[in-house]
Amino acid sequence: MQSTKKDRQPAVAGSFYPSDAAELKKTIAGFMTAAKPQQAKGLVRAILVPHAGYVYSGGVAASGYNQLNPGQEYKRVFIIASSHRVSFGKASVYTQGDYITPLGRIPVDTEVANELIRDSRSFTDYPEAHISEHSIEVQLPFLQLQLKHPYKIVPIVLGTQVPEVCEEIAKALKPYFTSENLFVISSDFSHYPAYADAVKVDNITADAFCTNSPVEFLKTIKNNDSLRIPELATSMCAWPAGLTLLYLTQGNIDLAYNKIDYKNSGDIKLYGDKESVVGYHAISITESKATEFKLSADDKHELLRIARTTVDSYISSGIIPSLNPDGYNENLRVKAGAFVTLKIDKNLRGCIGTFEPTAPLYKVVQQMAIASSSQDSRFQPVKPIELSSLQIEISVLTPMRKIKNINEIQLGKHGIYIKKGYQGGTFLPQVATETGWSLEEYLGHCSRDKAGIGWTGWKEADIYIYEALIFEEGNSDKKQL
Repeated sequence: MQSTKKDRQPAVAGSFYPSDAAELKKTIAGFMTAAKPQQAKGLVRAILVPHAGYVYSGGVAASGYNQLNPGQEYKRVFIIASSHRVSFGKASVYTQGDYITPLGRIPVDTEVANELIRDSRSFTDYPEAHISEHSIEVQLPFLQLQLKHPYKIVPIVLGTQVPEVCEEIAKALKPYFTSENLFVISSDFSHYPAYADAVKVDNITADAFCTNSPVEFLKTIKNNDSLRIPELATSMCAWPAGLTLLYLTQGNIDLAYNKIDYKNSGDIKLYGDKESVVGYHAISITESKATEFKLSADDKHELLRIARTTVDSYISSGIIPSLNPDGYNENLRVKAGAFVTLKIDKNLRGCIGTFEPTAPLYKVVQQMAIASSSQDSRFQPVKPIELSSLQIEISVLTPMRKIKNINEIQLGKHGIYIKKGYQGGTFLPQVATETGWSLEEYLGHCSRDKAGIGWTGWKEADIYIYEALIFEEGNSDKKQL
């Protein structure tokens, strides 16, 4: 029996993006190198990215895709766009075959596609909505290069601008809006106002979208129209796609909307016209995998007290003070890594810590206080006469995460751990701030001075990042302690 499968062939390769595979890879790699690094913790559940020609919006789109962990496994990627050419009152999901790009075949989950059509009156099989539509196609090369594990796509083109229909579409998609699937919303923002007007209205629209409220979003879209901004044709060309996502996410307090990047076509030096522009936002929607670990002011004070009394006692008499954990709250009992840093007149006097969360935090702080004051090989042990001048700083660490791209590192926010074979070294997040180093210097110094693998050794090593809750003694704290 002859197959009736009809793959969706590229429609805008060679116009919206390069049709040559090697050139396309090089183009996207350039965008990704300059992209904004990951801005928020947690699993990325959805992204909103633009769909214009790559010369205009490719940089912003890259910032959106750079929020995705390349090693994250997604079973499916639902791509939701709005039709630029036809109106048919429903959502069309492609069931005829797979999508093809210059980078190869990207499989469509036709089983899910047919389930949506069978189970919901808001879905239909209308392939004509896909054949010439660019807004799904331009997203695929980014996905093909960013995600390293196999997945299938569910490409959906909306042919409606009726909010109630968008809500019905969201209800049909709700069973699939889980952590195993990624949702991509394909949309540009303002069309054709002057540059300054675009910046203003695009921020207003994005802020409303990030409230995670369909009501607020629709209200803002309507209000923008009433402003009579010259030449403004739309605040967000695929607002029905964005609205559909909001109907999926509203009321979910575990989700956070994060503005990542913004430009408009007027920012493109070679092609930009500031008199008539199109706006582009990248926005991520993230879900925390666990409740964020926080320390109260009392928790920090108690940890500083433990470190201070331990150092004073151990250096003065060699006695390690006993600790009674019965009075400690749960935060101090959590197993966590930590560093204790000692300074005199802002100069480093000792710093030792551990990444491994193998002991309760209160115990780790005491152990590292002893180690930093007496076992740091770079310094002689602290002398009793120095105790009154000593300043204590504690860094409580979050779990380490291996990265694929150094652009994920945010100076001042992320500590780094570089490891090659049996050699490794780390810098705490505050090192970059205190030294004023560039990213290249931050990596080079850690690679050469801490890991011992040479200035450029990091290029062939594993790089991990982590964050730290950093706090130190104030003058009043020292007196009280």
